[in-house]
Amino acid sequence: MNILIFMTDQQRGDIVQNPMVPTPNLDSIRKEGVTFSEAFCTSPHCCPSRTSFFTGLYPSEHNVWNNVDVANALSRGPRVGIKYFSDIFLENGYRLDFSGKWHVNSIIQPGDLGWNQPSYDAGRKVFQAENEAKNNWESYRTGKTDNENDSKNDGEIIRPGYPRYTHYGIDENPFCDIAVTDEAIDIIINRKKNNESKPWLQYIGLLGPHDPYKVPQKYLDMINIDDIKLPESFYDSMKDKPAFYRRIQDIYKKLSPEEHKEALRHYYAFNIFLDAQFGRVINTLKETGEYDNTLIIYLSDHGDYTAEHGLWTKGLAGFRGAYHIPAVISGKKFITNPGRISDELVSIVDFAPTFTDMIRKPNNSFSGVSLFPILKDKKLTTRREIYTQSNGNELYGIQRMVFDRDYKFIFNGFDYDELYNLKEDPNEVVNLISEGNSGKHSKTIKKYYEKLWNFSYKHGDLYNNSYINTAYPQYGPGIIFSNN
Repeated sequence: MNILIFMTDQQRGDIVQNPMVPTPNLDSIRKEGVTFSEAFCTSPHCCPSRTSFFTGLYPSEHNVWNNVDVANALSRGPRVGIKYFSDIFLENGYRLDFSGKWHVNSIIQPGDLGWNQPSYDAGRKVFQAENEAKNNWESYRTGKTDNENDSKNDGEIIRPGYPRYTHYGIDENPFCDIAVTDEAIDIIINRKKNNESKPWLQYIGLLGPHDPYKVPQKYLDMINIDDIKLPESFYDSMKDKPAFYRRIQDIYKKLSPEEHKEALRHYYAFNIFLDAQFGRVINTLKETGEYDNTLIIYLSDHGDYTAEHGLWTKGLAGFRGAYHIPAVISGKKFITNPGRISDELVSIVDFAPTFTDMIRKPNNSFSGVSLFPILKDKKLTTRREIYTQSNGNELYGIQRMVFDRDYKFIFNGFDYDELYNLKEDPNEVVNLISEGNSGKHSKTIKKYYEKLWNFSYKHGDLYNNSYINTAYPQYGPGIIFSNN
């Protein structure tokens, strides 16, 4: 069995079966696989979530908390000794092929881990954070930044003292994703041409539909702006939510409602473009005769808020849009009753143990749960809730989340907590932890604090300092060891 992984960047889970976004190529493999409608990432950022995918571990275990290539990164990559699921494939005679985005380790690249990586610069061994910081200051000193009274064009956001930001636009090869796809296709063709006998694992990482949302014109023309509707939560004032959320929202308030709709149009178009690239890969597998013997995985590292609560991109806050990801495992030869949609709660840490199970090399070092039973049309009995861990983006803030089908509870280390009734309030508009209201839900709050602390204890999460100025969660870790 061969395995092909196609990972996008910042793609919402509800892009699957979205009437605004035709994805015929993704739809075609869904008919031969299982679509996971409730799949989520561990953190709303590229690096921690991608590391969770490649290691099957949570951020507290692999120690990647934010982007590894920024000057003030908390870590440059996973802890020494952490194994990637690809190590197991390499040990079992698989050929590994890698194209596109990595964003897991700034010092060690896939080419250092046994992957064939044609575009890898072998000389790039050490990331120099201090030099980047100096270059950042130099760019401000010598570059052009905005002033308060500058005029703006459509889709632009003025930020005094910062470079001009353009939220959307036209780009015929956004993030060079066409070139990445070309490289991946060449790998498939050359494997066939050279009569490679080894089974293979191939990873293709595209950068779309990441912001800024710049797409080829022909895909933009496929969407009528008059059909675009803003999310139901768009006008949420967020007065009952952390002030940090409102501070981010204030940035995007500089865009008019019409500009938000135009941004949505570009985001949708970006997804159609990505589906076209995915289709090129699938067609090549069919042309080389490798399609029927290949397990295909389509997913993203995290989602995008796309104007929910007036927000865009990802990061704190803790709303569904940035955490919900598309996830499909396809290959009717390997799946019982293909064409199914599973609403089981799935985490991105679950894919590593699933892959190793598929080649009958189970590994108990993963924290994820194998999805193999679901592929065989059985129930997954070991996952009841989803847990996430974030220390914020480059402006840090601890945030931990647990949710099931009833409630979402968010512990915020930088502000007051959040509690949402997901059955009554699926758009997460009403924070039940607010002045005069939290007492009504004290039992629920305690219940979910217990869940979080138990999870943190099990996975080595160390935000449990008892110092008086840091110990302000409503319930401390000791509640899980007490009968009171």
